[in-house]
Amino acid sequence: MSLFENDEYQWRETYFILFEEENRPPAEKVEKALKKLDPRYEVQNVLSDDEGRFEALTLVSPDDYAAMDISFVTGEEVVEQTAELIDELLKAAFTDEEKDTIRTLADCRCRFDVYHFEQLTFVGRDTESEEDDFMDPGALLSVMERIAELCGGVVVDPQANTIL
Repeated sequence: MSLFENDEYQWRETYFILFEEENRPPAEKVEKALKKLDPRYEVQNVLSDDEGRFEALTLVSPDDYAAMDISFVTGEEVVEQTAELIDELLKAAFTDEEKDTIRTLADCRCRFDVYHFEQLTFVGRDTESEEDDFMDPGALLSVMERIAELCGGVVVDPQANTIL
């Protein structure tokens, strides 16, 4: 079940991990890597294609009041969106190193969409408290970094037009 269908979670943001198709990791390797990253993570609904390559999963991090749906996307949609994203990222790039990294994205025909969710908690909150009081982005950052390592990918925040 997707977290979009779960009333206990609210979608917060989406990130992309862009990578070349030949670097798509096996589902078993992704699952093991995420469980090793933090044994408290609950890795659920792991899906793979017929060749065992990673398709999708849900990761819940109860201690961080956060969760993620991660899914594989490929095709013309990715190519078109990546080209647009490259243009936006280059406008915001400051260093030559950033620009070089951004240009490598042109070879990326695949991506993992990382949908980040906050677990809704009402205990201890008052109407004046900050929206982010409970949710810790630590799980999101470490999970994206680990998956990017597995596929040789680049993590992009498409809303902010930045590479993480």
